[in-house]
Amino acid sequence: MKKTISFAMIHFTVAFTVAYLLTGDIILGSLIALIEPLVNTVAFYFHERIWQWPSLKHSRFGKPANKTISFAAVHFSVAFTVAYLLSGSWMVGGIMALIEPAINTLAYLAHETVWQRREKHQASSHSHCRHHSITPSITH
Repeated sequence: MKKTISFAMIHFTVAFTVAYLLTGDIILGSLIALIEPLVNTVAFYFHERIWQWPSLKHSRFGKPANKTISFAAVHFSVAFTVAYLLSGSWMVGGIMALIEPAINTLAYLAHETVWQRREKHQASSHSHCRHHSITPSITH
C-alpha cells in the first residue's frame, strides 16, 4: 500500500499542474486533477496486483520498462476519458491524455525502478542475514 500511496502523491501533483495549465480554470483543473488520479490510483492498484503474479513478475516481461508501457496504456485511456467527460472537449481530453500521462509515465518509470531496487536490496539483506546468522556458543 505504501507504494500505491507514494505514486498517488506524485500523480496528484502532476495532474493538477497539467490540468490547471491546460484549462486555465482552477475549478475544472482541480476536478480533473482530483478525479483522474483517483481513477488511475485504483487502476494502478489492480495493475500492481496483476504484475505481482509470479509468472509475469519473474518473466522477461517483468522489467520496469515493460511494466511502464503496460501502465501507460491504462493511464492514457483514463486521462482522456476523465478530461473529456469533465470538460466536454475532445481537445482538452486529447491534450490531457498526451501530456499528463507522458509526464506521469516517466515518473512511474523512476518510481518503479526505485521500488524494485528497494525490494531487491531488502531481499538480499534478508538472505544475507539468514546465511550469516550467529549461533550463540556456550562457554563455561
